[in-house]
Amino acid sequence: MKAIRIEQTGGPEVMRVIDIAAPEPGPHEVRVRHEAIGVNFIDTYQRTGLYKLPMPSGLGQEAAGVVDAIGAGVTRFKVGDRVGYCTGPTGAYSEMHVVRDDRALRVPQGISFDIAAAAMLKGMTARYLLRKTFRVERGHVVVIHSAAGGVGQIAVQWAKHLGATVIATAGSDAKAAIAKTLGADHVLVQGRDDLAKSVRDLTGGVGAHVVYDSVGKETFDASIDSLRPLGMMVSFGNSSGPPPPLNVLTLSQKGSLFLTRPTLFSYTATTEQLDETAAALFEVIGSGAVKIAPPTRYKLADAAQAHADLEGRKTTGSLVLIP
Repeated sequence: MKAIRIEQTGGPEVMRVIDIAAPEPGPHEVRVRHEAIGVNFIDTYQRTGLYKLPMPSGLGQEAAGVVDAIGAGVTRFKVGDRVGYCTGPTGAYSEMHVVRDDRALRVPQGISFDIAAAAMLKGMTARYLLRKTFRVERGHVVVIHSAAGGVGQIAVQWAKHLGATVIATAGSDAKAAIAKTLGADHVLVQGRDDLAKSVRDLTGGVGAHVVYDSVGKETFDASIDSLRPLGMMVSFGNSSGPPPPLNVLTLSQKGSLFLTRPTLFSYTATTEQLDETAAALFEVIGSGAVKIAPPTRYKLADAAQAHADLEGRKTTGSLVLIP
């Protein structure tokens, strides 16, 4: 089968398509024949070495497809089931992959494989951010960075569904227009609009209840300065690089702020948490409260181009690889 492998960290050029034997599922494992593979920023972090992987390595943690083989002791799925996974193991950039049955989830019939691959990791991330890390309720003011991106598009819609006032940021006027069509109440253009001042102007000088920041280095300080007393800074990505070091006394000086750096795995550590999170996502998609834009599709062999486009901020919404 075809698979992407890297032998060293670096730019997109380190990715190679190779032929390897199809993996065989062990006890409590299923083999998934991929129909669509999700491309996420965490894949680029691993490729560059920001997040360490043993070398040589595959890439990718998310895909959707059909179970075509099961190992001993598997009762959760059967051959032919529609499934997906988004918390690894690493190696999803391939025609087939083996995953533990307790880390796979059922994909409803009404959701296509490319939408599932585009939505699982990003949508489940949005779910824990909005319902667990900081529980957004009607009347809250939330700031969502990269609102035209994969997580951002879902989070804007979901936050509005929950009754929040959404202040979104985007990297260009074109991307700002996308955020506006998704329901954002206010949209700021990163690099042009003064984030902290704008948020305070829009909130009568008070600030936001929570900031969801996936950008990192370029926005971290302004995000902190956008919060009201007792507000929460949620740093969950590093698309512009890791955030700068923070003196914890800054949090007290700026209003007894909260700061967290969450990960999806911590919120889906058990099978029950995984199923609950996935069910909540598929429910809001199925109800129409959250609409997933058709993802940008690349051939598996063009994974390097997908990474280059993602890192170059040339894309909106989600990206998938098609084997």
